Amino acid sequence: QVQLVESGGGLVQPGGSLRLSCAASGFIFSRYIMSWYRQAPGKERELVAAITSAGGITNYADSVKGRFTISRDNAKNTVYLQMNSLKPEDTAVYYCKVRFNGVDYWGKGTLVTVSS
Repeated sequence: QVQLVESGGGLVQPGGSLRLSCAASGFIFSRYIMSWYRQAPGKERELVAAITSAGGITNYADSVKGRFTISRDNAKNTVYLQMNSLKPEDTAVYYCKVRFNGVDYWGKGTLVTVSS
């Protein structure tokens, strides 16, 4: 079955960096677009970044452009989110997602807290 497991979250000061990872299994990872979403307290889940199957095309929310970078390693079935220049408004639970056979699968998320 499809499984997505995020890791790498934590507490970081404003201006700091974190690298999130999402390990995938249960499907042919290299064939699918992968996405990162986030959900802040009291807000709707929003798309942060997405990457095509071979990694050639990426897309970012305006709020993170120039600060976040999505990448993938198809040999390791893992997608990453490098987050730099973090701001308090980046505080959220971060999820990775894949649409497989028309169904959206989500990980359980990893909490990122940006605070001094």
